[in-house]
Amino acid sequence: MTPQRKVIITCAVTGAVHTPSMSPHLPITPEQIAESSIAAAEAGAAIIHLHARDPVTGKPDQRPEAFTPFLGVIKKGCDAIVNLTTGGSPYMTVQERMQPAKVLKPEVASMNMGTMNFGLFPMLKRFKEFKHDWERPYLEGSKDLVFRNTFGDLETVLAELSVNDTRFEFECYDTSHLYNLAHFVERGLVKAPFFVQTVFGILGGIGTHPDDVMHMKRTADRLFGDDYRWSVLGAGNSQMKIAAMAAAMGGNVRVGLEDSLWIGRGKLATSNAEQVRRVRGILEGLGLEIATPAEAREILQLKGVERVAF
Repeated sequence: MTPQRKVIITCAVTGAVHTPSMSPHLPITPEQIAESSIAAAEAGAAIIHLHARDPVTGKPDQRPEAFTPFLGVIKKGCDAIVNLTTGGSPYMTVQERMQPAKVLKPEVASMNMGTMNFGLFPMLKRFKEFKHDWERPYLEGSKDLVFRNTFGDLETVLAELSVNDTRFEFECYDTSHLYNLAHFVERGLVKAPFFVQTVFGILGGIGTHPDDVMHMKRTADRLFGDDYRWSVLGAGNSQMKIAAMAAAMGGNVRVGLEDSLWIGRGKLATSNAEQVRRVRGILEGLGLEIATPAEAREILQLKGVERVAF
């Protein structure tokens, strides 16, 4: 992997993993998502990874019109790169999941690189009381959930979004996902530089041991050489530990309330910006510099904010 002078911080502000009852600080409404995104950018995040939610119930909502109320506010309020999810919720079809990125043509869209189990039910051990009827079944149902991302699905997303010059954050939850990406690279459907987000700590994917992080990096190095830019996210209490480890090895990092609700043992993060400031402190403590949005656009060779459709 080509050495990168500055580290890109991504902040995933709300996601579709955690439910509203788990934290009063999880952004739900368009106003909260916009405010949290702008604050994260001001704290040092170059990329904002976005999901949308029903503003009343907090349930994941993947209609393009659910995204538009906050996208314009974010675009006006900061110069961060917007990364729209095509993962949506594991309960959605790929056609549902890809619609916001297809319609709104962001600079970056996430892309889950393989079909997998996606276990959310362990969170029921910690969280017992729920404000909304959908929350408990949503978590319990993941015991029998298959998060579908077939080769046909992936090819469809690549074909329909690449025509808009949207680039991808390739989310790889296990070694096989790296090989799936290599398959599409070999077919010429993906162009370098690849932004590879290796994901650790989701039940159904690879774990959080340092050997797991090293294994994913070694595999990506061997498959992609100088053609990729590496980033990591650690779920739950592994968030900062994995970020620190990867940063020391030349990686980029992702934090945010999508990936972890916590800032320390037993202590909820009060905002996405708090997590960004924490990881920025770790990075700068290692003597690393933080990439601005303009620098991240150059590193990832993005099309520019003037060519989005929001």
